[in-house]
Amino acid sequence: MTTEPRPALRRNGDADWDAWPVAEYLAENYRHMHPCDVGVIHHHSGFYRQFAPGSISRSLELGAGPNLYPLMLAAGASRHIDALEPGSAGRAYLREQLERGPEDTWEPFYALCRSLDPALPATLEEALAKVHVVPGDAGDLVDGRYDTASMNFVAESVTEDFGEFTALCDAFVRSVRPGGRLVASFMERMPSYRIGSGPVWPACPVDEPALRAVFAPRTVALRTSRLAKDRTLPEYGDTGVLLLTAERP
Repeated sequence: MTTEPRPALRRNGDADWDAWPVAEYLAENYRHMHPCDVGVIHHHSGFYRQFAPGSISRSLELGAGPNLYPLMLAAGASRHIDALEPGSAGRAYLREQLERGPEDTWEPFYALCRSLDPALPATLEEALAKVHVVPGDAGDLVDGRYDTASMNFVAESVTEDFGEFTALCDAFVRSVRPGGRLVASFMERMPSYRIGSGPVWPACPVDEPALRAVFAPRTVALRTSRLAKDRTLPEYGDTGVLLLTAERP
């Protein structure tokens, strides 16, 4: 009896992130605010409100992509925000938003962020003025460079290999100095997925026990929580959103 060999797991380097479908991704996820966005914004705003306004010298957004609201959220506490993005399509969108001004569709997101954190600048343009777009990925991170780091829908959405997922999360943790703080969100149990009618992108289905198995040995003050599946989004195969905060020992 013979068995078919298992297909090789696709890893981060196997996907063409320069060709990430920014327009389709925004249309499906961020042209209006979804319930899961509200949940993530409330969670992350609580994280940043722990810091005095302007008290964080340097923050990281790992794998920033075209999602602006994690960058907005950091702007009250952080004086300098690096948006690290490997794909040229994502970098081009971010630079356009910074140089020409953000699209009007982001204003409701900023209104919610600012209602939760009055320390945020008066305008979205002022908040984004703190953002610096940086080419690169997790492999380019310098150990301990940042005071805080944020990662949203990245490590689980770029590889099918749990070992590589773990390595990406490890790089995320090590990007902050000892005592540095981390905040993150993950799609729960999402398989490899499609944006619009384009190609299938690699993903690693993770649940809360998997997150704890990865982060507990590497962090302290680890806290996780969950948002229910958002039925207003396209069907990506996920079962909800996982939220995390932690500290590098």
